[in-house]
Amino acid sequence: MCGRTACTLDPEEVSRASRYATRGGRRRQPRWRDGDADKYRPSYNKTPQSFSPVLLSQRHFDKDAPVDECVVAAMRWGLVPSWFRESDPRKMQYSTSNCRSDTLLEKKSYKDPLLKGQRCVILADGFYEWRRQGKEKQPFFIYFPQTQTPALGAEERDESDAEPPLEEKASNWTGWRLLTIAGLFDCWNPPGGEEPIYTYTVITVDASPNLQDIHNRMPAVLDGEDDVRRWLDFGEVKSLDALKLLQPTNLLTFHPVSSMVNNSRNNSPECLQPVDLQANQEPKPTASSKMMMSWLKSSSPSKRKEKSTCDTTTHEPQPKAEEHPKSSGPLMNWLQRTSKKARIN
Repeated sequence: MCGRTACTLDPEEVSRASRYATRGGRRRQPRWRDGDADKYRPSYNKTPQSFSPVLLSQRHFDKDAPVDECVVAAMRWGLVPSWFRESDPRKMQYSTSNCRSDTLLEKKSYKDPLLKGQRCVILADGFYEWRRQGKEKQPFFIYFPQTQTPALGAEERDESDAEPPLEEKASNWTGWRLLTIAGLFDCWNPPGGEEPIYTYTVITVDASPNLQDIHNRMPAVLDGEDDVRRWLDFGEVKSLDALKLLQPTNLLTFHPVSSMVNNSRNNSPECLQPVDLQANQEPKPTASSKMMMSWLKSSSPSKRKEKSTCDTTTHEPQPKAEEHPKSSGPLMNWLQRTSKKARIN
């Protein structure tokens, strides 16, 4: 399952980090849908009912736009079906933050959007998952292995290749590679005539072998620009063919984090920081976790704040005394400095 994510990039960074490929193979940087950048708030601890950045075809908003032209929109996590008639989405009697890939055709809430081509890609730094250990649960942060190459699996250029256009050269992204998670969305019109609300659900699949020890389900992660393009191109790739893209991926990496993330009110860099579960052992950070710490160190913490929409949500009690943050040199110094600053907008 997937009940908590992190997306710490500011709106401009999200746009740069979510470049996509058209049918012809041209790489483009999506713009934000008008007004949506203001709805999105970066967060280290994002919960259902909050707004997340979502990549989708511009055709959903403009019938004259090419199907393979994409836009970033801010959508509310937790799908509200278009046919829902109550005045408050919180009155829904079942959770729609996740939907199983193997049963989504059996449920009207998900079948309708799928058959209408309402497919989207949720963008996130990574997601949290909890491994049960007796009566306790240990949280892990799970994400793409990080390299210095542009996001979304961009191909390397040969030295003999022509110089890229200025727009492409200026917007190449070599920062954090965002997870690209398959989802479905719908548009709900409140009966009172208020502004329509776009909402989404995260599609889940069986966990990959390297994650099965943590949980038996995982988000359906799309690996690379081609899979992202095919999932979003509802004109070229029909619904049943698109479902074949939803497979477990064994490429993700992870590290344990503090149980402070269990409480959704905790929204700070410490939520992502690796911890040492063996207090008497020297920490051994992976290459990807080192890059994550370097990315946090170079980022602007003042941009990465979000008030939680579910302030009372918890998974487990507060951090256990035996968990010790890994010593990470400059990162720890930076975290100590930022901990003195206010963390609420």
